[in-house]
Amino acid sequence: MTRKLVPGDRLVIASHNQGKLREFSELLAPYGIDTTSAAELNLPEPEETGTTFVANSLLKAFAASQATGLPALADDSGIEVDALGGEPGIYSARWAGPDKDFNAAMRQVYDGVVAQGGWIDGNRRANFNATLVIVWPELTAAGAHASFEGKSFGTLQWPPRGDGGFGYDPMFQPDGADKTFGEMRPEEKHAHSHRARALKLFVKASVDGGHS
Repeated sequence: MTRKLVPGDRLVIASHNQGKLREFSELLAPYGIDTTSAAELNLPEPEETGTTFVANSLLKAFAASQATGLPALADDSGIEVDALGGEPGIYSARWAGPDKDFNAAMRQVYDGVVAQGGWIDGNRRANFNATLVIVWPELTAAGAHASFEGKSFGTLQWPPRGDGGFGYDPMFQPDGADKTFGEMRPEEKHAHSHRARALKLFVKASVDGGHS
């Protein structure tokens, strides 16, 4: 069964992360989709027990869709550092601890890279991964979702620069840019970001008129 959102349709963004919610709102605004969020609806945050970005996104989207009877879009994302074997990856938020201290998380990344051979060009490659999953409530669990992956490749920076964005943004400079995500205005970040790239694929497949 093929489904597409049309202008005026209501979509739950299955997230409590205000930075992500702001980006989704900005990126979906041109398509006339009425977005609400798991945070606004006071939905509980499901435990992320998956071992992949897709699995964790599906957990969140399915829970939100089942609770509301609405289509739900979830994002699981993280930074994957080459020198750390792809870590923190799906555990990126957890590296920040219960207090969401991303300054400490960025320091942990820096210390880990230094321990793996030093803060040198060859060790500082990384990418952000964003994997989106949409769940349609009227479909069976077996065929209820589609996933879309976006990546942004770049170089880690230390010390972190900029107070924009969220998470690890201040220590990541995407290829082709001279600023970190933390230094960019929203429209600049959207031109490079993993989330914008994943959402572009989602829009093409799942939003009426999104192919144009």
